[in-house]
Amino acid sequence: MKILVLNGPNLNLLAKRDSKQYGLLNLEQIEKLLHKEFPSNSFKFYQSNNEGELVEQIQSAEDEFDGIIINPGGYSHTSVAIKDALETCKLPKIEVHLSNLSSREDFRQNLLTASSCNGYISGFKEESYTAAVYILERILNNK
Repeated sequence: MKILVLNGPNLNLLAKRDSKQYGLLNLEQIEKLLHKEFPSNSFKFYQSNNEGELVEQIQSAEDEFDGIIINPGGYSHTSVAIKDALETCKLPKIEVHLSNLSSREDFRQNLLTASSCNGYISGFKEESYTAAVYILERILNNK
């Protein structure tokens, strides 16, 4: 299975962010964790602070990948463009968040992008990504 793992703004700074919210691993370490936990799968990690670049990755994903895991970061709460791209994409999609959004600020409660995904996972730090891979495998194997 080939999985595109998209990461939005500021996720390149995980090592500098609050580890109680975001965990101890950076994106490179999360990618290594997924390769170790799911060696039969192929992962392409992509991080951008630019909304349009994330949209372009989503728009071209169907030609190359079986599913998408996306952590849109702050764009989760603001990006109609990413929401629309996800909605148009026919691949199974799971949104992940490292922190537990339900215990955070009010503005983080509105998830525009999650409604265009099969579901979302929040609050399990790096394990949010491993859970998403597990669920994608289940979705794809039950087709």
